[in-house]
Amino acid sequence: MKDLPKHKGLRNQLVQVLRDKGIKEEQVLAAIAEIPRHLFMDSSFVDFAYKDKAFPIGADQTISQPYTVAFQTELLQIKPNAKILEIGTGSGYQTAVLLALNAVVYSIERQKELFEKTKKFLPKLGYVAKKIIFGDGYIGLAEVAPFDGIIVTAGAPFVPKPLLAQLKIGGRLVIPVGDKEQVMTLFIRKSEKEFEKQEFDKFSFVPFLKDVSK
Repeated sequence: MKDLPKHKGLRNQLVQVLRDKGIKEEQVLAAIAEIPRHLFMDSSFVDFAYKDKAFPIGADQTISQPYTVAFQTELLQIKPNAKILEIGTGSGYQTAVLLALNAVVYSIERQKELFEKTKKFLPKLGYVAKKIIFGDGYIGLAEVAPFDGIIVTAGAPFVPKPLLAQLKIGGRLVIPVGDKEQVMTLFIRKSEKEFEKQEFDKFSFVPFLKDVSK
């Protein structure tokens, strides 16, 4: 598949939809306008790639709704060269958005099938993460912590303490918390032991799975 002018036009329409829904950060909208979402999806869903909806990508996972991607990314407040940990690489679309914002991205995926596919696919499009790891997102990535931001792209029944511990002072954790339905939650690390918590809208994510499949 190629990225054609018609796709770019559809992306511009999608950006307007996101603006209308309240996304304000111009750099985030520019990333959505740039990234060929249709290339991250199964060919059977390509005609719907620029609808503001989530779609299956295999391994019981989905490519998130563009509004969700934009909302979470906006909450991170990414600055150039910020060190970001992504929990749930999935299709790599959210990863590409982070990279388009000039973040230094470490990403963890626990589904082996998606890990193998996305690790090879992203560089072909010119999106190169610092590292994509097959592992357990609940434990984070202590060896390269602390992070300026951590984004979780699956519904977490609780907030893993290691992720909070791996934030820099001033760092931001964006995580959807809940079982069947999740509340988008932002934690900002104010000091060694103090975190500011903010809650936003309700979303629906695939579950944040714990152990790595063998």
